[in-house]
Amino acid sequence: MNCPHCASATTREQTKKTALGYQTFRCSDCKQAFNERTGTPFNFLEYPTDVVLLVVLWRLRYKLSLRDLAEMFLERGWEFTHEAVREWETRFSPLIAEHLRAKRSGQAGLSWYVDETYVKVRGKWCSLYRAIDADGNLVDSRLSEKRNMEAAKRFFQQALEMVGHAPERVTSDGHDSYPRAIRETFGSTVTHRCNPYLNNRLEQDHRGIKQRYYPMRGFGNFSSAARFCRAFDEMRQFFRFCTTMKQHVSLADQRRLFCQRLDTLKAIVVIT
Repeated sequence: MNCPHCASATTREQTKKTALGYQTFRCSDCKQAFNERTGTPFNFLEYPTDVVLLVVLWRLRYKLSLRDLAEMFLERGWEFTHEAVREWETRFSPLIAEHLRAKRSGQAGLSWYVDETYVKVRGKWCSLYRAIDADGNLVDSRLSEKRNMEAAKRFFQQALEMVGHAPERVTSDGHDSYPRAIRETFGSTVTHRCNPYLNNRLEQDHRGIKQRYYPMRGFGNFSSAARFCRAFDEMRQFFRFCTTMKQHVSLADQRRLFCQRLDTLKAIVVIT
């Protein structure tokens, strides 16, 4: 293992381990001691990395409150408060989201379906802009305090940076800001269809964040809402087993793919 302090490869494994069981090392060049988590975002945590990561994953993916998670892990012998869950979510959900965004960069199709839904933040309704492609795969999402031209243009610019190419066709509802925002962001060659019936597939896709968001009874501030919504959408897309419309995936394949992707997510987050 290379030294996280000086990047030297001349390190020696020590017999002593940390209180959590992580192997310790000493660098022969800089004489610094370190362990397996030194230099990673999980350093100095009082709990094992896999436990913390699992808490954050369950918080994002399932309809569980902060106290639900604390009680579930207490039964398994790990004692922490609901505030610890909140802190871990704040600290590690952006890390998970960025890794998943980098992994799926450039994978969206050429036909986009765009719409916005509403999320309550501190008693006020905010607009969550979302887009999927023709196969139902996530293009991008962005939470905005306002629903106007500037918000629509920022969303399209973010989606363009994420995907790396402009769509050939964009389907939206009757929001007045979309035609100009699409034209100024993607150019006049992109076909824009304004039809609420064609956009029903995205209306149905909104149920994911809506069903997860309702038990939380809103968010306390805008930054936490934006962080959670982005991480939730990225996590949901990562564990989406169907890659094309009407694709059938058996239960056995779903279980196998879930375990594979969970292991992959743990590996890319912990290694970094």
